[in-house]
Amino acid sequence: MTLYIKNMVCARCKMVVKSEFEKLGLQTISVELGEVELQDDLNDSQKQLLLKNLQTLGFDLLDDKKTKTIEKIKNLIVDLVHHKNNELKINLSDYLVKNINQDYNSLSNLFSEIENTTIEKYFISQKIEKVKELLIYNELSLSEIADLLNYSNVAHLSNQFKKITGFTPTYFKQLKDKKRIQIENL
Repeated sequence: MTLYIKNMVCARCKMVVKSEFEKLGLQTISVELGEVELQDDLNDSQKQLLLKNLQTLGFDLLDDKKTKTIEKIKNLIVDLVHHKNNELKINLSDYLVKNINQDYNSLSNLFSEIENTTIEKYFISQKIEKVKELLIYNELSLSEIADLLNYSNVAHLSNQFKKITGFTPTYFKQLKDKKRIQIENL
């Protein structure tokens, strides 16, 4: 049985969710971003208890097909931007089609309808959050960050950063109170 879970966006989320399943004595085969495969089916009382426990941790079970697809798109983008830098060079639409096995136009229309933004804008917002993170760590130059996140050049990164945040990357780096947005709130 496969369950789809909303707001799983990082390795820590996977650990927390897996721990909840173990606390309830539920055997997992795999725990991935937004998806848990169970060894056995859940009965109604197990499902309700699991839902209650997950909701107290900020997660939710997804039931309808549209919501599952949206969550899968988000999880793929988060994983791509935050964990698979070397794959950022591929075309986003091809990446999504390959991993979801649906036509990109229908994915794009569904995402826009439900999320009131485009897949591309969501992808850009994830990349900008990653830029913020890397700027705060202060380990890479802007040129290295641009290269890492597959920007054509520093000017492209800087322009996109300013358009989204209102600040230049250099100014953002100098801010004392650096505001980052949690991934699940994008």
